Amino acid sequence: MNEKLTLTELQLIIKDSLYMALPDMYWVIAEISEIRENYNGHCYLELVEKHPDEISIRSRVKAVIWSSRYRFIKSFFENSTRESLREGIKILVRAKIDYHEIYGLSLVINDIDPAFTIGEMALKRQMILKKLEEEGVLTMNKELDFPLVPQRIAIISSSNAAGYDDFMKHLTGNSFGYVFYTALIETPMQGNETEAGVIRALEKIAGHLEKFDLAVIIRGGGSQTDLSWFDNYNIAYYITQFPLPVITGIGHEKDLSVADIVAYRSLKTPTAVADFLIECMNNAEISLIEMIKKIIEKSRLIIEESKIHIDSSRLKLIPVARMMISEFKEELSGILIDMIRTGKEYIMRAGLLPVNHKSRLISGARSNLSARVTLLTGKKQSLINHSKNCLNNMNNKIGRFDSSLKILDPENVLMRGYTITSLNGKIIKKSVMLKKDDKIDTRFSDGSVSSKVI
Repeated sequence: MNEKLTLTELQLIIKDSLYMALPDMYWVIAEISEIRENYNGHCYLELVEKHPDEISIRSRVKAVIWSSRYRFIKSFFENSTRESLREGIKILVRAKIDYHEIYGLSLVINDIDPAFTIGEMALKRQMILKKLEEEGVLTMNKELDFPLVPQRIAIISSSNAAGYDDFMKHLTGNSFGYVFYTALIETPMQGNETEAGVIRALEKIAGHLEKFDLAVIIRGGGSQTDLSWFDNYNIAYYITQFPLPVITGIGHEKDLSVADIVAYRSLKTPTAVADFLIECMNNAEISLIEMIKKIIEKSRLIIEESKIHIDSSRLKLIPVARMMISEFKEELSGILIDMIRTGKEYIMRAGLLPVNHKSRLISGARSNLSARVTLLTGKKQSLINHSKNCLNNMNNKIGRFDSSLKILDPENVLMRGYTITSLNGKIIKKSVMLKKDDKIDTRFSDGSVSSKVI
């Protein structure tokens, strides 16, 4: 063909050829790469199809939804999927091919099937969960030991999120007066930056594990259409590998994201997360109180048992001592009788003995008798000393138990120089609980004083 055409004429030929060759509506599967609404209410999109690696693009086309259809399509899609039309999701559109001399080829979208997107989202979620299960990490965070007193909390959220504000107010304003240490790691909670932001926050907390008991991921306060940002393999994998328990409160009443499923505990809202932490602190306090009561009761039982044992030992020692004394008396009497008998025998055999022999005999008898008396006295004193030592040991043990109980007495704690400071009857544990002009009471061992914070 040697006919010369202008560019416009060529474009019109292309346009007519396309309309003639492709006059119908077509159902097309594509992923939204870009989307924007203009002031007239029209929605302009860029649709792509990616290779199986989900990175490189194999085809791309522009598309438009005119305002007259966009209002209906958007409302129906969001109500059906609880998901907004946004970058990164796959959709099934019913479209007509359009060609413009200036703007080129595009699709005019007449309808979007929400059922396809729901299926794609569910399939994506199931594939992520299956991969985590195959890797053996799905329940790793749930298997961690939860701290008895969860007081130091790392918060992954945005300071602008209403859920964060609700969480902090509920946590710090608890009726029990518990004090929590919190640190906010600022990160986007929706949009394309969510994945990188949450992972950076987890890595930052992992670098300071000694400062925290657990981490919470809270969003809340926004639309439920943002749930899919947490159906993310990389976020879920980082949570499974995290060395501290992770609690999520992303703010969805009906659905669980993949992040919720792999976390140690998933709660519906940030406020519910705060309630859970307060309840854990209250349970810990109750356990400590019960433990103190058991220690006190056990100490009392030990003291009572020791007193009974001492009394029983005393009663047992008295008859034993009497019996030993009686046995020594009988032994001494026997010795005396033997000596008298021996003396009589000597006298009978020798007849009249010289005076000096008699004196020596009497002296020897007296010496023997004195030695026996001394032996008996020593044994008696040994028995008395042994009894006193037993009683002293028992008294010392009772004294130690009594001293331990006195040390635990709050009055004695005050006597050692400690004080108790309170505001309106509530004990002050941290300086952050006070503000200027607050009137506080300080209790000493011998009274109390009132002060004003300047």
